[in-house]
Parts: sequence; structure tokens; C-alpha cells
Amino acid sequence: MSASALAPTDLPTTTGDPAVFRRVLGHAPTSVCVVTATTPQGSVGVTVGSFTSVSLDPPLVVFYGGRQSASAAAIIGAGRFCVNVLAEDQQAVCAAFAGRAADRFATGRWEQSATAPPRLQAAAAWIECDVEDSFPAGDHVAVTGRVRSLAAADGHRKPLIFHRGQLARLDRAQTMHVPTRSFDWWDI
Repeated sequence: MSASALAPTDLPTTTGDPAVFRRVLGHAPTSVCVVTATTPQGSVGVTVGSFTSVSLDPPLVVFYGGRQSASAAAIIGAGRFCVNVLAEDQQAVCAAFAGRAADRFATGRWEQSATAPPRLQAAAAWIECDVEDSFPAGDHVAVTGRVRSLAAADGHRKPLIFHRGQLARLDRAQTMHVPTRSFDWWDI
């Protein structure tokens, strides 16, 4: 690929325009998760598209919630949360928790208890955490969690992803075998 193939000829040289920033960064696919918690007032949850692992020792993850989000504030205040990694057929759950519906938990099948954050049945994975820290990150708040328990669905549940401004399905690359030994650091 030539260097000119990636030249920013149609993009401004600054990221001052939020639409340009969003469009360019939209080329990096992200996971789609619903982060949940149990508070004295009941269950809360919010859809997030910025979630990742941070550390193996100790086991830490981070998600980013809107700085003005009442749900993100409630999750931090609860001190414990569950990241529900949505499967590709759970788009309705994504939409319910991205909006302001009164009873978001009416969408999807949830395991709820008074002592644990709600877990979405048939999610691609779930990660239960204690809030480790939170801090401002621009117009968002970063929430780090120390992982306490986690599980993943069997290999038949593919994740829902967000790419170029829309929900998308993951599809395996075809006809090409890539040796995984170069990714041994990932398979710890």
C-alpha cells in the first residue's frame, strides 16, 4: 500500500470538528456492552461503546460513561458493576439501555438479585467488578473496575460491535489461516 493511499487529503488537519473526529475514530470497531449495578433505589444500567481490559495483575477493566449520565454516577456510587458484553442478537437491549426508557430491564432476560449487579442471560460474556477508581476523561468519566468474577458464552455467541456509526455483526475472515503463536501474550 502506498503512503498516498492513507494521505488525509479529504480530512482537516485538526480534530476540532467533533463530526470529523467521530467519523475517523468510527473506523476502529468497539464492543457494545451494557454496564449494570444494583443500588438502594433499584437496578441501573447504561449502554457503553468504550470498554477494554487494562491490566492482568491485578485484573482491571475500564469503561467510559457520559460525564452527565445519571446511570454512570449511580454505577460508581454502587461500588460494584457488571459489564454485559452484548451478543449480536441483542440489539434491542443495546437500544433500550442507550435511551431513556423508564424500565430498561423489561428488554432482555436478566438475572437480578439484591446483592449482585444484573446479568444479561445469553450475553456473549459478563465481567463482574468492584469499582477501583473513577476520574474525569474529557466529556466522559473513566470507571476502572477490579474483576471479581467473569464468564463467557460458548463459541457460538458472537459479540455485537459498533463500527462506522452503526451496530454491526462480527464475521470471521475466510480462506486465510493466521498463526496465533504471535499472539501468545493475549492467550495467558
